[in-house]
Amino acid sequence: MDTLSLFKFDSPFPVVHVKCNHSIPSTLQRNYCSFDGFSRYRFAHKLELRGRSRSFHFKSLQKTQRSVIVRSQIATASSSSDDRLSVEGVHLGSRVRGICFYAVTAMTAIPLFAAMLLVHPFVMILDRHKRRLHHMIAKIWAIFTISPFYRFEFEGLDNLPPGDAPAVYVSNHQSFLDTYTLLTLGRSFKFISKTSIFVIPIIGWAMFLMGLIPLRRMDSSSQLECLKRCMDCVRKGASVFFFPEGTRSKDGKLGAFKKGAFTVAVKTEAPVVPITLLGTRKLMPAGMEGILNSGSVKVVIHKPLRGKNAEVLCNESRSVIADTLISHYYGTHYSD
Repeated sequence: MDTLSLFKFDSPFPVVHVKCNHSIPSTLQRNYCSFDGFSRYRFAHKLELRGRSRSFHFKSLQKTQRSVIVRSQIATASSSSDDRLSVEGVHLGSRVRGICFYAVTAMTAIPLFAAMLLVHPFVMILDRHKRRLHHMIAKIWAIFTISPFYRFEFEGLDNLPPGDAPAVYVSNHQSFLDTYTLLTLGRSFKFISKTSIFVIPIIGWAMFLMGLIPLRRMDSSSQLECLKRCMDCVRKGASVFFFPEGTRSKDGKLGAFKKGAFTVAVKTEAPVVPITLLGTRKLMPAGMEGILNSGSVKVVIHKPLRGKNAEVLCNESRSVIADTLISHYYGTHYSD
């Protein structure tokens, strides 16, 4: 018995009503027993093909993604390897420069120390307090030592006291290279230095001949004696040089200033000359004295400050140096 079916679907297309005889599974019946102009057979077949196509594309996409990930990992490994080699090359170059720097320091120090030793008796008779000839020899030594390795420049030389008049110089302290750079100024100021440095052969002995002032940091009696000797030097026409932070900065930030230098200035009525050192830490950071990076250094000499209050002078000097560091993009330096 033939069974006839009637199909009706809601569609935006014109609706076609077709009667089909399902007992005759003929091609004609499969093709025309349809709804909205599409055969169920072809519709199912297209869905199946579409599903296979999507599956194929999904698997292909997965393979492509895996390929991209593998390639990116290889590229990343290669890039990190190149960066590592580059960093190692930079460190190697810095270490070589450091070795050469100390070799040049030693080679130039020996003959110049011999010259300093030779003229020392005459210096003690004719210029006992300032010892300008010794400082001139030290300037030559510093220039010969640092000139092959980095450039240095000065700003504000007209702010220096005229005629090598006595003054209290203060500066930020960031590197072992600070002293070398400041010696190139050729001013006869007496650095305050740790007692242990004076026993270093050649360099320490030269410091002794120049009349630099030793200090034992943790010894209060040594600190008091150091301040008395500084005031005595200034009163007799010599200048003194302080690093008011007391030690080199580990992170490049300007530390708190101690008031000893400014007390000397107030007691002796000498001007305070603030100096900002820029770039020495990048060349030789504190704690990394075995390397020497390439670069340049700038020394900014500020206008002299005068006053009768040590604390005010301390704050003004630190503010001037901090502002200069900030204006040259060396970070924030204001702290409690």
